[in-house]
Amino acid sequence: MHRCDIVIVTPALADANNGNWQTARRWAHMLSAAYRVRLAAAWGGGDEALMIALHARKSAASAAQWREQRPTAPLIVTLTGTDLYRDILGDAAAQASLHSADRLIVLNALGPQALPAALQPKTCVVLQSCTARRPLAKTPIHLRALMAGHLREEKSPATYFAAARRLAHRADIRLDHVGAALDPALGAQAATLMAECPGYRWLGALPHAATRRRIQSAHLLVHPSRMEGGAHVVIEAVRSGTPVLASRVDGNVGLLGEHYDGYFPVGDSRALAALLERARDEPAMLARLKQQCDARADLFAPAHEAAVLQMLVADLLGRPAAVPHPLKPCHEST
Repeated sequence: MHRCDIVIVTPALADANNGNWQTARRWAHMLSAAYRVRLAAAWGGGDEALMIALHARKSAASAAQWREQRPTAPLIVTLTGTDLYRDILGDAAAQASLHSADRLIVLNALGPQALPAALQPKTCVVLQSCTARRPLAKTPIHLRALMAGHLREEKSPATYFAAARRLAHRADIRLDHVGAALDPALGAQAATLMAECPGYRWLGALPHAATRRRIQSAHLLVHPSRMEGGAHVVIEAVRSGTPVLASRVDGNVGLLGEHYDGYFPVGDSRALAALLERARDEPAMLARLKQQCDARADLFAPAHEAAVLQMLVADLLGRPAAVPHPLKPCHEST
């Protein structure tokens, strides 16, 4: 069968080293066996058979141009956390992307609930994935937590900063932080905190492979985001045998499950610090979190993500999928 062309438009390319770029690169690889896939920061014309646009607002111009020039060609719009939980509420361009798309992709199981009822039937849940890594033995001398997220307001690094200050008296709890200072003011706060609290280390931006190694070797990943579409670092932690402490927002609950024991209220540094102390002082609590994460690890296997993505694209192009079972209704959780 002829291998048709697909374009994936992503506002973040390799130099951004963020979740959107990792998603785009992974999807290009998953689709490349059946299609010729091109990654682009924007679409300025072409004869591709299908577009996948990451980010309803940032890729809105490309989606609009695609729909104008290719009115019958399929368009998939993937919603990030800032899309789903902020931009579509008031941004006209983001809203236009939703209505012009043939399919919408959300990245956590609760994502469809954030959309208007009229759009939910064309919304598909695609849980992201990564390779599994062998859990590493952890030192008993101290507990090492890690936040892996660029310093910007949506990721709520201030919650992590405040928890570090609350735990300054605990030499046996150490808090590492990987991420670029996208907000210079937050970078200045991180530098000041590192000077004041020996237990906190800001490591700056690291290559993806180095960040994965640090996730793998930490006792806990801390993910305090204010809004989240479906954080890849949470998935990387689960697939590395590293438990997670996460803010109770839909993007995290839609990955870890409603009954996960590692949530704290958004922005609540006192609750986060208390969980970190429990994880250090109560070995059974840390073991319970790991057990809960391990039980969900298979949801984030690459074969699972690839199968759902391939079925979705094949369905829109009217082609047989690379997997033997039919596409589930889009509004169902995968």
